[in-house]
Amino acid sequence: MADSLLLIEDEALLGNELARHFRRGGWQVVLAPDVASGRRALLDEELAPLVVVSDMQLPDGNALDLLAEVRDKRGGGEWIFLTGYGSVADSVQALRLGAYDFLEKPCDQKRLDLIVAGAARSARAQRQLVDAARQRHRSYSVDTFVGRSAAARGVREVLQKLSEVPFSALVIGGETGTGKGLATRILHYSGGRAAGPLIEINCAALPRELLESELFGHEAGAFTGAKKRHRGLIEQASGGTLFLDEIGELELDLQAKLLKVIEDQRLRPLGGEQEVTVDIQLVAASNRDLAALSRVGEFRADLYHRLSVFGLTLPPLRERREDLEDLVPLVVAEYNAKARKSVRVIPDAVWTALAAHAWPGNVRELRNVVERCVLFADGDTFPVQWLQLPGSSAAAVATPLAEGDRLLLPLDGSMSLDDMDRHIVATAVARADGNLSAAARMLGTTRQTLRYRVKKYGIRAGDAEE
Repeated sequence: MADSLLLIEDEALLGNELARHFRRGGWQVVLAPDVASGRRALLDEELAPLVVVSDMQLPDGNALDLLAEVRDKRGGGEWIFLTGYGSVADSVQALRLGAYDFLEKPCDQKRLDLIVAGAARSARAQRQLVDAARQRHRSYSVDTFVGRSAAARGVREVLQKLSEVPFSALVIGGETGTGKGLATRILHYSGGRAAGPLIEINCAALPRELLESELFGHEAGAFTGAKKRHRGLIEQASGGTLFLDEIGELELDLQAKLLKVIEDQRLRPLGGEQEVTVDIQLVAASNRDLAALSRVGEFRADLYHRLSVFGLTLPPLRERREDLEDLVPLVVAEYNAKARKSVRVIPDAVWTALAAHAWPGNVRELRNVVERCVLFADGDTFPVQWLQLPGSSAAAVATPLAEGDRLLLPLDGSMSLDDMDRHIVATAVARADGNLSAAARMLGTTRQTLRYRVKKYGIRAGDAEE
């Protein structure tokens, strides 16, 4: 399908000549003789031209007013103005409104063709960026935080509210692997800054000297090896979101500089003499208790209070085990597609083992376990032998003990009382093939008591819902 070009020209002879020329060049041309016709094509008929070539002064008004009216609705199209009455003020206003170029009549046709071709390339690039942003928005909607548990629903509610307001700073807490990066991407791509950049950095991954340069940038000659100006990550994130993971590892002097950036929306690169204005939305994450760190002087209290305008704490996977039923099939499907596998059947023994594990690495650990099992699967069945959950009840369930009916539990503090209880119940249910009556007889308890514990711990059992 040919790209569309809107031509707004009141001189009929020139307008028809240009329309024929561009049609011969493969364009689908719409000719409008005045501002009203152009407005009708763009707004009422929802024409989305790749390029608009327009006269400036038209019988019913100035085309600059039309550009100002439709610039947020024009789908990435570039505007080129032609006028016989050009002025410096008009050209400045046109460029300020986002016009691609401003030319005086008469304009050489070859030059106009070159400028239209350049405008078309620019418009296509803009549309690709918009399409990519829309795709990322679909990939990171609020529903991307998967789970049926009350904890997961609560997280989605907070993410939905935050995505609807222009917050300046946010702290996301939670254990390693709970999805702080995912929550940040949801907030960015579902919020008002989705078209802007999302810049991510792990503050624990770089030494202090390099981290300062990476965050704030530097001028040429600021230090040995600084041969040219470097735009820091904060400046690169302007207009979008900056995600600082493990912010608790940031040195105190860098925390002071970061606080100034948040407060003033300005920064001074290393070796620079002038400040640079920035516009960022800051999301900070830490698996450490920043409030506790601030009380003992290991984290600046003023920065903590500035960041914690909003707070969000992500729950560990062991506190939302029922979400495994939503997460596991999703991750299996992802690695099926990546590895060209066809795992479809997840045995009850697998569900029991997954529900019994404490998941110290949370969703990140779950993804790693599922990836290994899918890669090593020989058919359409999820292989229980490759779960290999270390030091947990799931490992014992996946590989039953060979010492009769005895269970061995560690008393070194590696398992809590609840984990031991869960381990005993899950092992009994697994050995009874999901039959609660048989498992209750093994444990010397009633079926009702066992059924309560099965539901409490989210353990899969064949007759748990009876």
